[in-house]
Amino acid sequence: MNAVAIDTAVATPEASRYAKIVEVSKRIRWDIERDVIRGRHFNFDNKFLPDGLSRLDRSSLADAGERRLMSQIQGRTYANIFGLVERFINAKVLELSEDHWFGAQSALGALVRFSDEELKHQVLFRRIEALIRAAMPAGYRHAADPNAVAHAVLGKSTWAVLALTCHIELFTQAHYRESIEPDDSLSELYKDVFLFHWREESQHAILDEMEWRRIDALLSPAECDAAVGDLIALVGAVDGILQAQAQADVQYFREILPRALTAAEQDILESETLSAYGSRKFRNRLVPVLRPGGRLVAPPQEPAAAAATARLRAQASPLRVTRGARLRLSCAQGNRAGVARSGECA
Repeated sequence: MNAVAIDTAVATPEASRYAKIVEVSKRIRWDIERDVIRGRHFNFDNKFLPDGLSRLDRSSLADAGERRLMSQIQGRTYANIFGLVERFINAKVLELSEDHWFGAQSALGALVRFSDEELKHQVLFRRIEALIRAAMPAGYRHAADPNAVAHAVLGKSTWAVLALTCHIELFTQAHYRESIEPDDSLSELYKDVFLFHWREESQHAILDEMEWRRIDALLSPAECDAAVGDLIALVGAVDGILQAQAQADVQYFREILPRALTAAEQDILESETLSAYGSRKFRNRLVPVLRPGGRLVAPPQEPAAAAATARLRAQASPLRVTRGARLRLSCAQGNRAGVARSGECA
């Protein structure tokens, strides 16, 4: 008689963390229609994206209605960008799950749930785009195709993709806690979308870090150097997508605005929007990986790292990285990004 298959992996602190992620994921799980949408539509009398992210409180646009319209366009883009990145994140998570097929089933379970939630988030953001598209004038343009972006990103090393993913997950936590949650002037539905998104992404950030550390431990110094080069390339690609989308959004704003923007006004607004989309809150998360002289950056890559850092015009971040990107994402650090408040720090 064949023995019943069981999880024979030796219990370890890492296995317990994977199991904790599964436990929290089950407890905080939500449904798009029942919990988030609840039969509602967006209120276009309110802003979508908060000033902390849009920077429209410092905009050259003097009219409050025009600032609100630009906030709604930027909020639409913000949601679409998440839908875009979750395409490649989910593909990488499914790939990583193979490493755990015959190991700790708690790790496999955590990654399977991660994938399921990322698929749900893509559905959520497509649903949000459909609601907004139905209420706004035609002409909005997506500057990047999710599948094309996913193919390009997945062509880079797993280490680099996980590094980028982990930082994306972290800034989603910071964005919600620092800017979206405290702003009572936003559309109620828009806030709820990112409340529920934040709850599940908090566990994804922890799982990203665990998998990143696991992959890092397998790399030689030369492979790690090559991976840092891949990350530099990915950061440049993300910057390019954001620049193209910023220009597309300003053009859309110009087309649907009741009055005509002057060329000078459009130039200023493009500059402001580019600054907001490439904001310090995103760039700072990546700087410790790219900083010349940092332990992750070997001498042959210092010029490329210096160029990337200058291009991003970033400042030093409180997030510190040691050799091989072993992030010390303890509960204390997680709390700073809002990780622990959504459930428990795994």
